[in-house]
Amino acid sequence: MTRLTALCNIGKEMERKLQSVGIGSAETLVEIGSKEAFLRLKLRYPQVCLAHLYALEGAIEHVAYNCLPDAVKRDLKRISDSL
Repeated sequence: MTRLTALCNIGKEMERKLQSVGIGSAETLVEIGSKEAFLRLKLRYPQVCLAHLYALEGAIEHVAYNCLPDAVKRDLKRISDSL
């Protein structure tokens, strides 16, 4: 199992929050996806925002969150706005 902090965009605080919602490894995050992970975080930590969702998707895709394609950002914004 790979630590979450081994992924791009994931620091110790995000790792702690992800672990608190049942996501304990990089493999688990990749398996459930950024949208499900974000939903779990949002339910427990209402202050999480779109930037967190970008960071999660970037972690899965192995890119810095600000390098995600515009189409992906639009889709993620739509998801975030719906919550």
